[in-house]
Amino acid sequence: MSSPPLGDLAIARARIANLQARLSAAQVAFRAPPPEPDTCCGRGCNGCVWEGFYEALDRWLEEGAARVDDVARERGRA
Repeated sequence: MSSPPLGDLAIARARIANLQARLSAAQVAFRAPPPEPDTCCGRGCNGCVWEGFYEALDRWLEEGAARVDDVARERGRA
């Protein structure tokens, strides 16, 4: 099942909460998600701060999920 695109803040927040719950349940330490921008001018600029946020968040979600999976595999071998 693929996840919806991260262009919607409500979806992004839900995915952050979901991954944080997985990390917590697996007792895996991981860095905080990227902060939401607070400097957007609202003009739809090319290279908007929100574009950077969603790109960074996508990487954070991928890396966090991979970390949970890696730890689960490591614990399965122990």
